[in-house]
Amino acid sequence: MQGVLALVHAGLARIAASLHPGPGMIHSAVVYQANSMQRIGLLIQRGPGTSRRGVLFVAAALIIGVAGCNKAAPPSPPAPPEVQVMTVALQDVPIYQEWIGSLDGSTNAQIRAQVSGYLVAQKYQEGSLVKKGDVLFQIDKRVFQAAIDQAKAQLDVLQAQLGKTELDVKRLTPLAKENAVSQEELDDAIQANLAAKASVEAAKATTAQSQLNLDFTDVTSLIDGIAGTAQAQIGDLVGPGSGVLTTVSTIDPMRAYFSISEQSYLAFCRQFTNAAERGAYRAQMQLQLILSDGSTYPFPGTWFFTSRQVDVNTGTLQVAGLFPNPDSVLRPGQYAQVRAKTETRHGAILVPQRAVTELQSAYQIAVVDPQNKAHIKTVQVGEQVGNNWLIDKGVEPNDRVIVEGAQKVREGTVVAPVPYPPEAKKP
Repeated sequence: MQGVLALVHAGLARIAASLHPGPGMIHSAVVYQANSMQRIGLLIQRGPGTSRRGVLFVAAALIIGVAGCNKAAPPSPPAPPEVQVMTVALQDVPIYQEWIGSLDGSTNAQIRAQVSGYLVAQKYQEGSLVKKGDVLFQIDKRVFQAAIDQAKAQLDVLQAQLGKTELDVKRLTPLAKENAVSQEELDDAIQANLAAKASVEAAKATTAQSQLNLDFTDVTSLIDGIAGTAQAQIGDLVGPGSGVLTTVSTIDPMRAYFSISEQSYLAFCRQFTNAAERGAYRAQMQLQLILSDGSTYPFPGTWFFTSRQVDVNTGTLQVAGLFPNPDSVLRPGQYAQVRAKTETRHGAILVPQRAVTELQSAYQIAVVDPQNKAHIKTVQVGEQVGNNWLIDKGVEPNDRVIVEGAQKVREGTVVAPVPYPPEAKKP
């Protein structure tokens, strides 16, 4: 019997060694092992009537009991996930829209040759500021100078003939009254005088045209502005059909051309009851210009005009804004991103973009009810306002929207909501 007792003790020890319990379980196993050994000892002390089989049966039951101590207690339920929520409220939200376009001069004068001839000089520096009347190119004057000299000589001849006819009329008029000459001779003299006057006027017009052609050999700027690259070189034969010699652009103010959709135009018009109100709003509307490097142009612009028709190919209207350019920073052809406040949405709801999830072209948000249960809602979004979405449908005032931690929840999940810290305002 002492051998059986030693085997049982060893078995209980091995079971205890194989366990990986916590402190409480170790104490329970030790107590259970001590009590078990005490019971087996009492059983053996009862005397010879106790069979070996009975002792083994009791020992096996005790070992199984010890092994059962290895079963851990059922785990406690996990803590509700923590989420950051914000309570939405109605507010007045200014709606800004942005359009992509390009800059151009307020006036762009294409400089062309008005007479034909060889280009003999370029009188301006490309890219420089020029004034109205400044000479940009010179065409060979010799042919035109000869033409005006000829026209002036012809005018002199005709003026001499006119003088003779006038003398004839003066001489024949009193003689015709005295019947010293026939009336026919007087009439011929009068008609010759009229023809001479007409010839002189024609010669004067020819002379003026020749003078214009001579003046056109100096190709001048018609406006103040910046002169562009010369498109013809000295020695080229130029003329009215030879194309543009250069372009001069007025760059203060500058025009910003961009296109708006027909839907945006209609939405803008519906805000006003008549054209006068719409025109008054446009007159005081300020445009912002964002340059290609992301910086904002310091001078605000104004609405200049809206095109008379919708482009049938794109469904858009062209719009032009005017921007002052006192420092000549803006140039024609530059990238332009125009931004303007087109309306103020009253009683609107804004939520951060991070709170909205897009799934198969549908937008969803998670809200928390008074029992701290999460619910998934499908919403209809409007315009983007900074880092927020404008919610048109699906969210009610005082709803608690999950901004951070929405990926942790499903429909009906119990959560631990904490306030969402608003982002620091940018200067």
